[in-house]
Amino acid sequence: MPIAIITGASAGIGLATSAQFIDAGYTVYNLSRRASPVSGVENLRCDLTDRDSVEAAMSVLLPAVERADTVALVHNASQMLKDSALDCSDDALAGVLGVNVIGINTLNQKLLPALPASSSVIYVGSTLSEKAVAGAFSYVISKHAQLGMMRATCQDLMGSGVHTALVCPGFTDTEMLRTHVGNDEDTLKAIGGSNSFGRLVEPEEIADLIVWAHAHPVINGTVIHANLGQRES
Repeated sequence: MPIAIITGASAGIGLATSAQFIDAGYTVYNLSRRASPVSGVENLRCDLTDRDSVEAAMSVLLPAVERADTVALVHNASQMLKDSALDCSDDALAGVLGVNVIGINTLNQKLLPALPASSSVIYVGSTLSEKAVAGAFSYVISKHAQLGMMRATCQDLMGSGVHTALVCPGFTDTEMLRTHVGNDEDTLKAIGGSNSFGRLVEPEEIADLIVWAHAHPVINGTVIHANLGQRES
């Protein structure tokens, strides 16, 4: 039985990814504070910063993983704040890292030892995993950390038959991006114009890549850029 465990599958890239795995015949588990509207998804209400919440999810997930012949573990959930190197409190930074880094580690510590060969651990990073922009200080830090986590996970899982990848979307038309820019259409148009195709990436395009990456262990340890050819400044 193939299963997919996706954090933040209630919206955006996670939502699109859950739909594609459902279509491919997977049992899909959504770890999120909100339910996924996709029919057939098993919703496990979960706050990645709350250990009791994660433990409750594990009571369902670990038995499912033990029965599975392959598992796609997709670390998609992220928190993004407007902040800067000049204005980011320790508490705010800890909050972002709690979801974007520590939360991933919490799940990995529980799930990685149980994953069967042919499974994958897919991190959903960002163009900002390897570069930076102003006004997203804590998010940039967390996405850089995810790059290191993916590479370290690859090394620590050598010989297990489990592969890793970091998928790095460019500016994608998601609720998180729209919230970050205040749903300003002129700003969204300008952002979309920063790549070769003059538009935002669609969540379904990233979902396609995540599902493909799970099925192709040849990309083990790889950073996959998905940004429509972003213009370098």
